[in-house]
Amino acid sequence: MSKKKVPVSAATSTPSLDNDTLARIAAALERLAPPQPPAFDDKAADAYVWHADPAPGWLEPVPVINAVPISLLRGVDRVRDILLDNTQRFAKGLPANNALLWGARGMGKSSLVKAVLGAINAKKARALALVEIHREDIPTLPQLLKLLRASKRRYILFCDDLSFDAEDQHYKSLKAVLEGGIEGRPDNVIFYATSNRRHLLPRDMVENERSTAINPGEAVEEKVSLSDRFGLWLGFHSCSQEDYFAMLDAYCATYGLKIDQKQLRAEAVEWAMTRGSRSGRVAWQFIQDLAGRLGKPLTPRSSA
Repeated sequence: MSKKKVPVSAATSTPSLDNDTLARIAAALERLAPPQPPAFDDKAADAYVWHADPAPGWLEPVPVINAVPISLLRGVDRVRDILLDNTQRFAKGLPANNALLWGARGMGKSSLVKAVLGAINAKKARALALVEIHREDIPTLPQLLKLLRASKRRYILFCDDLSFDAEDQHYKSLKAVLEGGIEGRPDNVIFYATSNRRHLLPRDMVENERSTAINPGEAVEEKVSLSDRFGLWLGFHSCSQEDYFAMLDAYCATYGLKIDQKQLRAEAVEWAMTRGSRSGRVAWQFIQDLAGRLGKPLTPRSSA
């Protein structure tokens, strides 16, 4: 028995939508859709910041790099020359090592990485690009490396103040990327990190592993082996008073700050005593205070 077709009345038919309504619906759906990261332009800048969100992540160009000339970094001559030589070889496509810059705070570890980049690019434009990744985004390193692997430029992948706590397992992701993973580190990428800790883990964490593990030696090796993935360990130590004064003299000469040397040193010593240490950072903070008191902008004399 065939069913009788029931005609659809005008009241129950689907109303037609005009162009304005369709446009509003499309705009609403677009707002609900997750934002799409911008496409990576490897010629946009000499420095980028990696953002893990939205997935799969994107690189934000940095138009102006916050850096000081390499000539102003005093008291770190040996590690400066080693890092510069390693980076120059990498820029030329020759073998080079990942580097861990560790040691005393305020002694110019991150400043040296940026200064080396500036020195190399000053000789050959766009020879290198710097990509900064935050410690909490370490698990997304594979996505970042996939993006950089497809580029023709060479990159310094930089993580400032890298360290891990007892419950943090992100160091395992970094170990696999530096060495030991199936794909490994791309030929056009090198990894530089700074840390106050040589082994990137707190001393009490290593000691706890040694005291509670069934096999103490193996437990400690698991924790400290991350540092072994860096071919270069460059130590930064608290500066002497002579180095501290050399930093101040260089800053005064570069920025044209006129002050009697005896007065400069007396005030600088007092400034360091109030902070309980001498370092490149303390010297720079004093110079900023001095320039403000003298009414002088911190503009290099060569560009004034």
